[in-house]
Amino acid sequence: QVQLVESGGGLVQAGGSLRLSCAASGRTFTIYTMGWFRQAPGKEREWVAAITWSGSSTYYGDSVKGRFTISRDFAKNTVYLQMNSLKPEDTAAYYCATRNSAGRGSVYYTSEAGYDYWGQGTQVTVSS
Repeated sequence: QVQLVESGGGLVQAGGSLRLSCAASGRTFTIYTMGWFRQAPGKEREWVAAITWSGSSTYYGDSVKGRFTISRDFAKNTVYLQMNSLKPEDTAAYYCATRNSAGRGSVYYTSEAGYDYWGQGTQVTVSS
């Protein structure tokens, strides 16, 4: 089992920044990849970014590329999502999740069906 706890959400004006955190505990040695997803009201869950647990590779959705940065603190078993130049359309509940099996390719990183453990979510609201 892996437990995930997100934090860092809040209300921010357009153009502002927030940093989300996802702290992992439990059997973290089984993690291969951690991803961030978001879900706005009335919309499907959208993949945002992913990082290999080694920290060697990062991947981003087109809507956040160049504005968001995913990173990992090895000592704290925590993954961060630094969000800059926020837009109202970034408003959503943000979730972190882990994949606990190896793989490669875009489907491996972007498909929520392949993620095994999920956090409870943290709300991000961007006002215009």
